Amino acid sequence: MRMEKKNKSVGKIILIIVLIFLLVIAIQTPIMIARSNGTFARGNNDEYSVANTQKLESSPLAGKTIVFLGSSVTYGSAAKGESFVDYMVKRDDINVVKEAVSGTVLVDEEVWGKKSYIERMKTIDTSIKADAFVCQLSTNDATMKKELGIVSDGFELENFDTMTVAGAIEYIICYARQTWNCPVFFYTGTKYDNEYYGQMVELLWEIQEKWDIIIIDLWNDKEMNAVSTEDYKLYMVNGIHPSRAGYREWWTPKFEEYLTDYLVD
Repeated sequence: MRMEKKNKSVGKIILIIVLIFLLVIAIQTPIMIARSNGTFARGNNDEYSVANTQKLESSPLAGKTIVFLGSSVTYGSAAKGESFVDYMVKRDDINVVKEAVSGTVLVDEEVWGKKSYIERMKTIDTSIKADAFVCQLSTNDATMKKELGIVSDGFELENFDTMTVAGAIEYIICYARQTWNCPVFFYTGTKYDNEYYGQMVELLWEIQEKWDIIIIDLWNDKEMNAVSTEDYKLYMVNGIHPSRAGYREWWTPKFEEYLTDYLVD
């Protein structure tokens, strides 16, 4: 009898511990999600929103049509869905296609049921009169350590191994040029602690030598890397994703500078 009571007591204690554990998870999970998507970030305050951003007077980019392809950074996943693309629409009065899905990769395979850059690129209207095509060098490929591959010898779509980062990049460049006959830009993220992504940036420059694309290289940009610690805390929600303030004050002017240099006579 005493043993049964003891077992029941132990069982109750275990049940209580399990319930407390589940309660902690239930409380902490929404907080962790909110932190990861920038809900609590000071840089995401309304004062930095697209709605509270002023249109530039006589932007040289006004009226340009630009196709943007990417994942979470292009989408603005840690900035309430507002990225440099949206700020440029407001500031520069440009027309855009924003084909951005968080968690996707350059290499041509689905991740968590989400289509690759290549597959989503093929869904974009081919009749668009694009002035530029801008693609993100995805950090997801670095996080998942997708095979880097090598730069090919060919210039046709069938020449590229799209299951490698190099092949996927070359395919995207080739398809964009054949489809929209416009300048092709690739952009990198700002510097963060990931050696593999650094190797991808180096690979991108190798590809640039072959294809003569324009690279908006935020990774190696001295001005971007000279940002103060205090500003960095405001501008970035984590090592990869900017806040609204980061996009508006730090990233967008750099994109405007590059695009103006190459698209405006």
